[in-house]
Amino acid sequence: MSGNARDRLKKLHRICRERGIPLTSQRRAVLETLLLRSDHPTADQVFEAVQDQSPRISRRTVYRVLDTLVEFGLIRRVHHPGAIARFDGMIHRHHHLVCIRCNKIVDLESPDLDNISLPKGKPQGFDVCDFSVQFMGMCPKCRKEKKK
Repeated sequence: MSGNARDRLKKLHRICRERGIPLTSQRRAVLETLLLRSDHPTADQVFEAVQDQSPRISRRTVYRVLDTLVEFGLIRRVHHPGAIARFDGMIHRHHHLVCIRCNKIVDLESPDLDNISLPKGKPQGFDVCDFSVQFMGMCPKCRKEKKK
């Protein structure tokens, strides 16, 4: 496990202690599972992966833990229109390439995009605090399948 992942697990432990809630094996297993993945899994995919380590964990528990980890700022929920929410263990600013055919999401690091300025004031009443750019297109696998 990388140093960043170990730091995030320590942060989970600290947050749980500060809030007076237990650091459960389920919380730890869900976070570890996400930190080891780069494919932006759905909640169901996280559930399936965590079941290998914790066969008695319920789907409902995984969903609740994912919501808690998002609330704690330890993971991000990735949205794009018309698709199911996915989860991302990378919490630093980065961007995504999204396949319009299979909904695959791939990370995109771009210093140019990172330097976009946040809007001044409150455009349309929104208090903007962060951003992520999503480029929509077709992944190589779907492009190849479409040509067949």
